[in-house]
Amino acid sequence: MKFARNVALVLAVVSSSCVGAFSTSRINNAMNKASSNAATLLRETNGGLDTDLILPSFSTKDEYISYLKKAGALPDGFALGTAKGTFVSVEAPAMGPLPIKATVIHLTEGPTDSWAAVFTGNRFPGCPIKIGKDRLAKGHPLQALVINNKVSNVCPGGDGVAAAESVCAAVAEGLNLPGGANTVLPSSTGVIGWRLPAKELAEDVVPKAIEAIQEDSAFAAAEAIMTTDRYPKLRSKTLSNGVRVVGVAKGAGMIEPNMATMLGYIMTDATIEKSKLQTMLSAACNRSFNSISIDGDESTSDTVVAIASGLKPLSSEDELQAALFEVCEGLSADLVRNGEGTGHVMRVKISNFPGSEYDARRMGRHLVNSPLVKCAISGNDPNTGRIAGAIGSFMGKFFPEESVDEMSLTLGGRTIFNNGKFVLEGQEVEEELSNHMADAQLGEHDDFPQHQKFVEIGIDFGGEGSDVTVLGSDLTKEYVAVNADYRS
Repeated sequence: MKFARNVALVLAVVSSSCVGAFSTSRINNAMNKASSNAATLLRETNGGLDTDLILPSFSTKDEYISYLKKAGALPDGFALGTAKGTFVSVEAPAMGPLPIKATVIHLTEGPTDSWAAVFTGNRFPGCPIKIGKDRLAKGHPLQALVINNKVSNVCPGGDGVAAAESVCAAVAEGLNLPGGANTVLPSSTGVIGWRLPAKELAEDVVPKAIEAIQEDSAFAAAEAIMTTDRYPKLRSKTLSNGVRVVGVAKGAGMIEPNMATMLGYIMTDATIEKSKLQTMLSAACNRSFNSISIDGDESTSDTVVAIASGLKPLSSEDELQAALFEVCEGLSADLVRNGEGTGHVMRVKISNFPGSEYDARRMGRHLVNSPLVKCAISGNDPNTGRIAGAIGSFMGKFFPEESVDEMSLTLGGRTIFNNGKFVLEGQEVEEELSNHMADAQLGEHDDFPQHQKFVEIGIDFGGEGSDVTVLGSDLTKEYVAVNADYRS
């Protein structure tokens, strides 16, 4: 069975904006308007279906959902279905029936050898991670993926690997896959330590997901894989020759590389060698999912998969790599903006770090993970000493021999530290910095992203070195409330 596709879309990605050292909010507004106008013109050139390079502002959830649905057209050779069910946890039966969802992604034209994956580095990985690493190492082709939420199948009582394999077998049987369960890749997210409700998934939820399979949009998957996420996340891009790249992701807490508590699935109809796709995906993850943090806790279930149906020729590997960068960077920014209780997103741009990009990212995550910095940002309090203190702490611990004499700091484009001294003069500057934070504030309970603004922090060590960007969130009462009552 072959599915035709006529829709071409472009990735919605958060791009950087330059903020001057004065009138920060006015410059932000002007640049957002200019970027929005340019993006609108881009959409119009492709029939109004391409997503904006900078996501627009949304006034309602329905507006946001409609926007993503337009952007979610699947690449050729893909179909997917989702379904709901219930189960009773063996570990906590008093909680009664609990909801669970499953998503099945099907390569309709047959199995592919061209797939790549990046998994968590946590030493207590989930059982699906063990299966995925084994499939990847042995070079098994794939023809389907199955994802469930609510239960992560990590270190459970009983045989979690066998439970996950039984769900894969149900998918293989339902789709009549010639390669059997070995051509199905499982993923799970949710409560750690609980047994996977394999019987309920295999006999009820997966068959219903297969019945609901459709060829039109990836949006249903973006919705179904959510746990504490407040809204779905989807990004897409069409290459110049029509090759399509579509990605969905989930994740809201336990966000810290490698990677974040997240699942990500990137589908393309490009023809690309397996080894090259793996190299491209790894590079994209380093620039995106490995450059974010919400709470500093590395998950047991993190998975990013890229899979290619191979139905369209690829005219440029560089163009595909650029598309993967855009999709992954867009999704990673969405994860932070959608973090549990997130009220602000910090974007830390580090320039000329006296070390590797890996260490520069470590420093950025050290800053955004500082409870004192997080709380100051949450309260729109320009307590800039906390930023300098966090940087100095990291450098003193890990790079004590490196000079910080030439380091400068900016907040909202305004220089706040230079030549070893703070540059903070008067109430006008205080109010400007506080207003910059307030302008980037989000609602902690919002079920859609109203805007794409950041609290902009710049760190320049002077001289020559590594340049990276790291995203992080603030710390709010809502984050504590969500994680105090997570299982129910």
